[in-house]
Amino acid sequence: MSIKAVLLCMAMANCLPVFAAGETLTVYTYDSFTADWGPGPKVKTAFEQQCSCTLNFVALEDGGSMLQRLRLEGEATPADVVLGLDMNLMADAAKTGLFAPSETDLSVLKLPVKWDDGIFVPFDWGYFAFVYDTQKLPHPPTSLQALVDAPDDLKIIIEDPRTSTPGLGLLMWVKKVYGDKAPEAWAKLSKKTLAVTKGWSDAYFNLFMNGEAPMVLSYSTSPAYHMAVDKTDRYQAADFSEGHYLQVEVAARLKTSKHADLAKQFMAFMLTPAFQQELPLGNVMYPAVDIGKALPDAYGKLIVPGKTLLFTPDEVASDKKAWVDEWLEATSR
Repeated sequence: MSIKAVLLCMAMANCLPVFAAGETLTVYTYDSFTADWGPGPKVKTAFEQQCSCTLNFVALEDGGSMLQRLRLEGEATPADVVLGLDMNLMADAAKTGLFAPSETDLSVLKLPVKWDDGIFVPFDWGYFAFVYDTQKLPHPPTSLQALVDAPDDLKIIIEDPRTSTPGLGLLMWVKKVYGDKAPEAWAKLSKKTLAVTKGWSDAYFNLFMNGEAPMVLSYSTSPAYHMAVDKTDRYQAADFSEGHYLQVEVAARLKTSKHADLAKQFMAFMLTPAFQQELPLGNVMYPAVDIGKALPDAYGKLIVPGKTLLFTPDEVASDKKAWVDEWLEATSR
């Protein structure tokens, strides 16, 4: 999609009627999105300037935690919009019956996969990758197999697939590469696993960036932040020869929202440059639309996976519990 189409989309969003004066839109999201360095503060300011409303972000640990909270709250949830689920959670989320059709124009999307879902709206995407500290690990594994077979004194930090979308992504990645042999791979990886955290922020900032281990499960885009903001090439993503698992992050609005029109306005706003341009360095992910030259130069230095690995949402929903049980059994021996 051309940048002209994106600008047209922005213009259309800005022309939406101001009917939300005094309303508060509650958006559940994950904690890194609302952090001072994340996109949340700038997104809040930009949206409130056009909606004459209050945008209230509620920060939770990760996408899995968001879905669990929605299940507990049911139709009593105060959330109007949920921002931060992904393709691996979409089918389970849809089965809750809590979400409404997005009614969002998706013609501006630029994704590595075809998108025609009527409920969930993509807002960014990326590939899962192990990020490593080049000063502590000058020669990282070049494949998932090499990581699995590495000496056990190579320590890694990963996230829990029951609560974290990166953790669930790694579960899918290992299953995609190893199939029925995944339990054996997990048994070997568990001997190298220093910590399994509930969310990405704890793994990356509290452990990896404090030098607890030389590798952490994150994204191929993570080094862009360090190169563009920290002005260092020290942290890089390992390029695995089997390919990398794709994540598309999505948002959806709740059926029970008392601010349905405002929720629709926010969903449309997500695909405008005012929102999308905050993602490459704020959320450190690829934007879901073409932002042209606004994409930082550091993105030209990132690894480009040779193969994209992906299960469909229905495949994940069908087998996720069995694969999580398989992971628990293999890593608890």
